[in-house]
Amino acid sequence: MTQIQWILFVLLIQVIHFFGTWKLYKVAGYKSWQALVPIYNAVILMRIIKRPSWWVVLLFIPTINLILFGVIWIETLKSFGKNSVKDKFLVLLTFGLYIYTINYSKKPKHIADRNLKHKTGLGETVSSILFAIVAATIVHNYLIQPYIIPTGSLEKSLLIGDFLFVSKFHYGARAPMTAVSLPMVHDTIPILKIKSYLKKPQLPYFRLPALQKIKRNDIVVFSWPADTVRQFFVREKRVDKPIDKKSNYVKRCLGIPGDTLEIIDGFVHTNGVKNILPGRAEVQYTFNAYAQKGVSSRRLLAEGFEDFNRTYKIQNITENSFQQLIPYIIGRRGNTVDDFSVITKSKGLPTKLIGKLGLRVSEILEINKQLTLTIKEAAILKKTTWIDSIKQQINSVKVPNESFFPNKIPYDWNEDNFGPLLIPKKGMTVALNRANVPLYKKIIQEYERNQLEFTPTEIKINGKVANQYTFKKDYYWMMGDNRHKSEDSRFWGFVPDDHIVGKPVFIWFSIKGINDGIKNWSIRWDRVFTTVDGPGERLSYFPYFMIFIVLWQGYVFFRKRKSKV
Repeated sequence: MTQIQWILFVLLIQVIHFFGTWKLYKVAGYKSWQALVPIYNAVILMRIIKRPSWWVVLLFIPTINLILFGVIWIETLKSFGKNSVKDKFLVLLTFGLYIYTINYSKKPKHIADRNLKHKTGLGETVSSILFAIVAATIVHNYLIQPYIIPTGSLEKSLLIGDFLFVSKFHYGARAPMTAVSLPMVHDTIPILKIKSYLKKPQLPYFRLPALQKIKRNDIVVFSWPADTVRQFFVREKRVDKPIDKKSNYVKRCLGIPGDTLEIIDGFVHTNGVKNILPGRAEVQYTFNAYAQKGVSSRRLLAEGFEDFNRTYKIQNITENSFQQLIPYIIGRRGNTVDDFSVITKSKGLPTKLIGKLGLRVSEILEINKQLTLTIKEAAILKKTTWIDSIKQQINSVKVPNESFFPNKIPYDWNEDNFGPLLIPKKGMTVALNRANVPLYKKIIQEYERNQLEFTPTEIKINGKVANQYTFKKDYYWMMGDNRHKSEDSRFWGFVPDDHIVGKPVFIWFSIKGINDGIKNWSIRWDRVFTTVDGPGERLSYFPYFMIFIVLWQGYVFFRKRKSKV
C-alpha cells in the first residue's frame, strides 16, 4: 500500500470507530465528537476503559497492535457490562464491529468503577501471556533478536552452532513492514510448517535512528535479497516473501556504499588497497595438500585440522547397510559391489555402526587431499615433515558465465578474481550503457521499483530515455569468511540498506556438532558468553555471570530470611 492509501485506510478506520462508539463516549461522560479525532479518541478511550494512556503508543507498533486491538475490544465490552464468553467471541469474530450493538442499544450503561481484576485464574493467565508476548515482541523487533548459526560460511570467525544475540539498535531497528503476522515467529509457524503472515497489506519502510553506521569488515545480519527459501538446506522453487520475512543471513560487510571492490587471487581489495581484517577474523581458503606417501586423515585430525573429506572403500555393501550409512555420507563413487566407495566429512564412518553391519571398510589413502584452512593454518601444516607441499587453490581461469554476479555473459568473474565493481551509494549517479546495465538492473527494477526496458538503440527508465541513473538507496557487499564455501554477494550481488537486520554482538551459547544429533553435542565452553568481535583474544564472561547469579541468589535468600524474622 502507498502512503496515500494508508492515510485513506486510517481515516476509514476512524470513521468506523466513530459510528460504532460515539454514544458510548457520551454515556461515559465525554463528548461524541471526541470519538472522531485520531489519536485523541484513543487517549479518551483508554480513560473510558480504565487502561493506561501509554497503550496508545502500542497501537502504532506493527504486530503488537493486532494483539492490543483484541484486548481493547474486550475491555470496551467489559466497561459497558458485556462480559460473557459469547460476547468476547463475537467481538473478536467481527473484528470489533460487535461493539455497534452496544452503541445503538436503547440504554448503554458505563461501569465507571468496574473491578479490573480477573474473575478467574484463566483470565489472569491469558492476560499474563499476552503481556509477555507484547514485551518479548518489542525486545525481538527493536532491541535484541536471538539467532543460531546454521552454516559454515563464516567459519572460523563464527561457528556452526553458535547462539547469537543480534542487536537491532546499533544500525537502527527496522520496523516490521508486514502488517499482519504472528508475533515471535519469523516466516513459518513451527510444526505446522505454514506461513505466519499475510503478504498484504505492507507498511512503508521505516528505520529508527542508528547508533552507528555499518563499517567495513563488520559482521552483519541481513535479509537475503536473492531468491528466498522456506527453510535452509531444502531445494525448491523461488518463494517471494516481504523484505522483513526473507531468510536471514549473516556475513561480513567487505564493501560499503561508494567503495570500489575487487577480488584478486582470492584476496579482497577496496579502493585499490588490500583489505586488512580485524584480529578475530579467520578467513579460510581451499588448499591442496600433497604427500607422496599419502595424506593421512588421522594425522590431520591429530594436528587439529577438521575441514576435509575422507573416502572409504566398502567391499560388501548392501542396500540395507547403505541406507543406514546415508546420514554420514556426502557422496559416493562406483555402482557395483566390487567397486563401491563413499565420501564422508572428516569424522568418517562410525566404527560401532561398521561393526554392527559387518562391513569390510578401508579408507583410501589419497596422495592429494583438499582442505579448508586459514593462511596461518596452511603455514603450520606446510612445516610438518609428512606433508610434501601445500598450495592455495585459486580459480584464475576467467570464462564468461552466468554463475557469478551479475549473472550475465560476457562477464567472466569468479570466486577468486572478481571486479572491479562500484558499490552504489544513495545520491550517486552513474552513466548507463548496455555494457554496465546488468550490474544495476536488479537495483533499478526490484530494489528501487522502476520500469526498465530496452529498445534496439536506447535504455528507458519509466518510459523515458536514460543514459544515467541516480541511486535512491545505499548498498553493501557481503561475503563469508569461508571463501570457497559461502553463497554471498559474489553470486547474487548487492544488499540494499532496507535489508539490514542488525549486528551480532554476543555469543551466549555454542554447541559443537549441533547438526549431528543430540548424542553428538558438546558445549564449546570457551565461546559461551563471549563477544562476537573486538580486539585481542576471545574472552568468556561466563565465570563472571555465574558469580553474579550466586551473589544475587544469596542476596534474595538473605532478604527472605530477614523478612521472616
